[in-house]
Amino acid sequence: MDTKLTNHKKSQTIVHEILNEPVGKVYFFKIVFNFMKRVTNVLFTFNTLFHPIMYQSISEQSIYQFFGEDEPEMIKEMIEIILETNIKDLTELDKFHKLNDFPTIKKRCHKAKPSMSYIGAQKTRKLLEEMENNPNDFQVLNIDLQTQLSAIEKELNKFLETLN
Repeated sequence: MDTKLTNHKKSQTIVHEILNEPVGKVYFFKIVFNFMKRVTNVLFTFNTLFHPIMYQSISEQSIYQFFGEDEPEMIKEMIEIILETNIKDLTELDKFHKLNDFPTIKKRCHKAKPSMSYIGAQKTRKLLEEMENNPNDFQVLNIDLQTQLSAIEKELNKFLETLN
């Protein structure tokens, strides 16, 4: 099992045990409050502590790294742009395959790769690179891509909800 996931589950178990103790609740919230006073981005810390969402396709850490933790409005705008342009463009690839328009497929795959890095979708980024370089495998690769895009879209929308 992934070490980060194991540590996250251990942390959740410890927090759950502390919160089930009457004295533990007070102690836990004192610790959280003191911790949050020292952190520059209280909103991010609060959301991370109390709404631990585990994403499978995107990385919350990558998003904050590329767009800045203290700029939720900019993050929201950038993610909306990615959803409205890159994700939309990639969902239409099959249409271009039917027209044998591989230059457009290659261009759209290439254009979307940086955005996938920004949102931490490295698996999808690698798949786009493979699609760019292997037009003969398009149909098989596109099935995987469309599945990943669906998951990414859901996770990005869920992430946007946490920013509100």
